[in-house]
Amino acid sequence: MLSTSLRHTLAQSQRMAPQLQQSLHLLELGLPALREKIYEEMASNPLIESVSTDLEGQTVSDMEHNQVKVDRSMDDDSYPDDEEQLPNSYYTEDADALERRRHFLDSITRDETLEEHLRKQIITSDIAIADRPLAFLLAGSLDSNGYFVGSLPDIIMASGETEAKIYSVLSQIRELDPPGCGALTLRDCLLAQLDRIANSSVRSDVKKLIATQLTNLAEGKLEEICAKLAWTPARLAVAVQELKSLNPRPGNEFPSERDKPAYIHPEVQAVQSAGHWVAVVESKGVPEIHISDRYLKLLEDPKTDKETLQYIREKVAAAHQIMDAIKNRSETIRRISQAIFDAQPGFFAEGLKGLKPLSKQEIANQVGVHYTTVARTVKEKYFSSPRGTFLLNDLFAQGVTTTSGEKVVKNDVLDALRELIQNEDKMNPLSDDALSTQLKTKGFQVARRTVAKYRDKLEIPGAIARRAKANERGNEKGEL
Repeated sequence: MLSTSLRHTLAQSQRMAPQLQQSLHLLELGLPALREKIYEEMASNPLIESVSTDLEGQTVSDMEHNQVKVDRSMDDDSYPDDEEQLPNSYYTEDADALERRRHFLDSITRDETLEEHLRKQIITSDIAIADRPLAFLLAGSLDSNGYFVGSLPDIIMASGETEAKIYSVLSQIRELDPPGCGALTLRDCLLAQLDRIANSSVRSDVKKLIATQLTNLAEGKLEEICAKLAWTPARLAVAVQELKSLNPRPGNEFPSERDKPAYIHPEVQAVQSAGHWVAVVESKGVPEIHISDRYLKLLEDPKTDKETLQYIREKVAAAHQIMDAIKNRSETIRRISQAIFDAQPGFFAEGLKGLKPLSKQEIANQVGVHYTTVARTVKEKYFSSPRGTFLLNDLFAQGVTTTSGEKVVKNDVLDALRELIQNEDKMNPLSDDALSTQLKTKGFQVARRTVAKYRDKLEIPGAIARRAKANERGNEKGEL
């Protein structure tokens, strides 16, 4: 018999704190995504006054002293205490090369963004000088299509202006080039572009169509539109044709910040010091967050009302939270990168050929973190070294146990398998079982199924397909 009843139960469950969730999320992001995340935080938090980075203007000479600063908190006494102990070979002494690099960076051109285009016009427009700071703020609150997507309460708090004033300035921005930018809706955007239609009578029809029949037009209800407006189908066709000449996404004419090319900028520098390779996390690529002094002063002002104080405290806490998360991210990357460098000294001597078997779990055990933390840390993170620029993930190599119990890199097994197939009798190719036996004689304990998997990885067909291909070639030679 079924019955319903209410019961109270007590249970314990683990939940990740929001601060920890944010830290793990930032740790997983690569440098371009991290910068974008910080800019999004700035857009949603008016207390973040500016976000600056010297990435674009950074040269080799700028990086010299930043790269050689070794964390004083390292426990290894063999690391130097002074920068002077670092080898002179690390520094770049070619002044001509530096000059060429500076000239190259200075000569890089890029397309103007929508915000930059609007800001130039605001300065020379009829917008009142007192309203231009608000206009600049609003121009930076448009999406890639040109529509206003900013938070009205935050803009009111940041600018001190009324809602009516904000809407008034937005209407003035819609009159700039391209017209329609700063609109809140598609209707407002299209109405701002009516001056593009030269014929006044058609312009009037298009205006009426946009103002009253935009939904019916989108649904294709042409007969209903003609009936409501008392138009002929021919008149409606002319108005629709002119409407199609308007741009529903005026901002698309300009590249957005996300459209800018993403250049690889290594977050970690491998610096040789006293026989060790030291992991130095580059900080210039990460934007710096600054909290506005204006709002901090409001916290100390006894005249500030309680609601404003509460709002400012929440935003200050959010700013400090992301600042702490960025700091923790940098330290985690340094610790894990250092453990990887210490585990792979052969890479710095021989390149990727010098790698030895290394798993993320081994690094996690050594650093004292969870496996997933290592996986997040090495994801999309680059490091620079005399061998070139690589992903941190490239320094992990799967291992295969030999008959002697020694672990070797899987690439060695792949090379041995490739060599066996290249040297086999083409008319009597080796089966996967035979290849497994041959590899065991070379010291690689590899099962038949593993051989098949490695062969597929090398894009080498099976024995039957190889024999058929060899016979086909033999027949072609016979015909010739």
